[in-house]
Amino acid sequence: MKKAIVTGASSGIGLAITYRLLAMGFYVIGLSRTITNAQINHPNFQALQVDLSSTQAVEKVCQTYKNEKIFILINVAGFGVFAPHEEIARKTIQEMTQLNLITPMLLTNATLRSLKRDGGYIININSIEALRASKFSALYSATKAGLKAFGDALFEETRKTQLSITNINPDMTQSHFYDNLRFDVSENENEKLLATDIADAVEHILSMRKGAVISDYTIRSLQFGIKKKKM
Repeated sequence: MKKAIVTGASSGIGLAITYRLLAMGFYVIGLSRTITNAQINHPNFQALQVDLSSTQAVEKVCQTYKNEKIFILINVAGFGVFAPHEEIARKTIQEMTQLNLITPMLLTNATLRSLKRDGGYIININSIEALRASKFSALYSATKAGLKAFGDALFEETRKTQLSITNINPDMTQSHFYDNLRFDVSENENEKLLATDIADAVEHILSMRKGAVISDYTIRSLQFGIKKKKM
């Protein structure tokens, strides 16, 4: 059975993708700080609790899976803070850069030989913010644009192999991402994405013939909407 690693698998997009991969017949290793095997009660699921914003913790994960046969790596875990850059704490800058950018690069480094050898897949869940410049989004956009650039360059680097690499760039998606932010997705169904929409994209990517690769997959809501919270 082919193995997939999904970061941020305990909620939102990561959870939806995990369920979809299990339904497609993959063995899924789900990584997050809080995930348990009981949360996703499935014989082909393995939970690994790890703080992916910790360099030391990620290094241990990399050592664990460096010699494993991994067929799919999906980098989902991430968080955002949207504020004037001078108001963002240095610790937040370091943690966001680690989680959103450095951790996916390290996990890719550890699993790349296996992924290339077996003609596997790397899917990076970026953001629409990787494609545009928005006010109060300098830090978050930099991490997501960096991950997109990493995926694009790695695609060119590995094109002589059977490895497929895709950057998915979703618009605002209903999830816990906004729990600690001053805004949230709209309540209008046409003004937001659902986590299952991103899982649909993953299934589409994995279902295509191997000779064709969607290198960039941007998903937008049909209409624009946003909900401001009362603080």
